[in-house]
Amino acid sequence: MVIGRFSHGQLVVMDRLRESVRLASGLDRHHRLDAASQRRALACLARFGERLRNLHARRVRVVGTNTLRQARGRGAERFREKARQALGHPVEVISGIEEARLIYLGVSHSLPNLRATQMAIDIGGGSTEIILGRGFQPLRMESLYIGCIGLSEAAFPGGKLSARNFRQARQAVRLELEPVQAGFLQHAPVRVAGTAGTIRAANDVLLSLGRARKGITVKDLEYLIGRMTTAGHVRRLELPGLSADRAEIFPGGVAILVEVMRSLRLRRMVVADGALREGILYDMVGRLTSEDARVRTVRALQRRFRVDQAQARRVARMALAMLQQVAEAWDLKRDADRNLLAWAAALHELGLDIAHAHYHHHGAYLLEHADMPGFARDEQRMLACLVRCHRRRLDREPYLGLPPEWRRRALRMTVLLRLAVLFNRGRTSEAGAAPTLTARAARLTVALPARWLNANPLSEADLSRECRYLADAGLVMKVARQRR
Repeated sequence: MVIGRFSHGQLVVMDRLRESVRLASGLDRHHRLDAASQRRALACLARFGERLRNLHARRVRVVGTNTLRQARGRGAERFREKARQALGHPVEVISGIEEARLIYLGVSHSLPNLRATQMAIDIGGGSTEIILGRGFQPLRMESLYIGCIGLSEAAFPGGKLSARNFRQARQAVRLELEPVQAGFLQHAPVRVAGTAGTIRAANDVLLSLGRARKGITVKDLEYLIGRMTTAGHVRRLELPGLSADRAEIFPGGVAILVEVMRSLRLRRMVVADGALREGILYDMVGRLTSEDARVRTVRALQRRFRVDQAQARRVARMALAMLQQVAEAWDLKRDADRNLLAWAAALHELGLDIAHAHYHHHGAYLLEHADMPGFARDEQRMLACLVRCHRRRLDREPYLGLPPEWRRRALRMTVLLRLAVLFNRGRTSEAGAAPTLTARAARLTVALPARWLNANPLSEADLSRECRYLADAGLVMKVARQRR
């Protein structure tokens, strides 16, 4: 956990708390978390939660990475709920590419600014992120499904450290690197920075041995592998600066690091203080200013899929105007509610670039499965749900993929998006309907001037049909005529 303060345009890190729980080691071949790893993690989160409550922190972001990406079933959902209760804040599960982006953000802000090409590498328990960028902007990002915990358990069973085991481990890493290697070799980074536990541990050991004074090299890592092979077992490792806790997963981490450096022809690596957690802080600062990565992502998707931005703006304006009328009654007062509704309106026609038939299905698929920098997985699912359900019959199934506490909010935001689309079918900027909304629980009244309804019989028919669609979903909508 990292605690920071944003003051006078600068981010100051106030405190760092770190505990190793090795959640990845508790993931079985069926992608289920065992009870022991859950207990360790929840005990740690309870301690962090106490600290957060004492701090009265106003803005908190909790992120889950590879292990929670892989965890499946109701057990994973129950674990996330217990984690939320322990911390007092929900856990966002992010994609591998989003993890890579945040890592680069943390690394690049912790080192002197460099306008030339640079590379950041992070070896975690279940995945390895490699990012190429310039300044604070990532240019190429990859997240590989290989980490120090998984590889150590697979390649060094029982802690045995043999030359054969190291050969097998390194081959496994090369196989993971093969599809992405060529893309990274097209660039020669001026600086290579490593971060997180494995790389910091390797750097500490090498410095204690009088090596790596100017950074880690392949030769240094081969020396470490030789020392570990000579020891023969993790229990007999005598490497200064290496904790007993880290020793069990150190061989897999070093095997990954040496093959990444060798395969990508990296001469030397420096160690950065910043990583994922610091990147999250800088991303939160961006959300407070004008640099929210999610806004950039939405705009990029609009350009890529040739969205009619004028129509998107019209729909968004009306959806947000209606949100303001029902926010209190429907408990949609959060900034997140406003943002998600606005982004769904901006992207509701995303699928039209693929095909007009069932375009809401196409758009929803893209939003759920695309790499969307800045967005957590649940946010992507929410956007996909809103876009999928913004037209035609209202299917309740997409809402089941959302966290239980989001489902009612999602359904209510869907109603607002559907009405905004309905009232803007003419696709013109001329002043149209100005509905007055009154909401209460599962009931909604839409009041419109009688004169407007008389002048727009097609829209009145659409509203009647919408009442039937919403009734099938358990919502009662009434259209009232205003005599004025």
